[in-house]
Amino acid sequence: MLHALKWNQGFTTITPQGDGNLTFRFAESRTNLGFTTITPQGDGNPWFKWTHFDFAFVSRPYINGEVFAMAGGTINHSKIAVNFLTLLRPHVRGTKCSVLGSETRIGITKQGEFFYPDLSVTCDDRDRNAINAIFYPKLIVEVLSPSTEAYNRGGKFARYRKIESLEEYVLVSSEKILIESFRINDHRFWELHTFEEGELVELPSIRFECAIASIYEDVDFANA
Repeated sequence: MLHALKWNQGFTTITPQGDGNLTFRFAESRTNLGFTTITPQGDGNPWFKWTHFDFAFVSRPYINGEVFAMAGGTINHSKIAVNFLTLLRPHVRGTKCSVLGSETRIGITKQGEFFYPDLSVTCDDRDRNAINAIFYPKLIVEVLSPSTEAYNRGGKFARYRKIESLEEYVLVSSEKILIESFRINDHRFWELHTFEEGELVELPSIRFECAIASIYEDVDFANA
């Protein structure tokens, strides 16, 4: 049972509603650092239990026994993610692969850690009937923002690299036209491939390619 939630950084508060265990609401939602740490108190692993509740505007990665409430992204961030998903969905239609959005949990192991990438593609039969999380993605895409870029490149990528099925990790800038694709080679080393304005983006993990302009369609950097 989840007995309490403790906010370590103090930027946001959660108020229990009803019987105190089933529903929570955000009484305040301001975070200056981009994310705030929540530590579940009590026995067992309550993460799957309380993350079923509807925190519509935050994702909840689970790292080293702590849950992080991530701040929402910019409009450009959202446009890029939607554009990318819209392009990938018809590409995998009729195959064994599935394209999943930012509400999908990616598990590093069955016991954790868990993350919410902007996009992921799984082609593994073991994920086909998944309900709470997938564990065998082939492709993971993160749209970068200033507050999360360093972690997406560093600590998060280090954790993603532990996933045996992962073949490609893609970082998409939301401040300029730039896409970086990290691909694992036959020697199990990760290689970087970059794509800039006017180029064709290639994702060999799922045999996909498109003009980079399609991913950045309707994105306005002037007001970024």
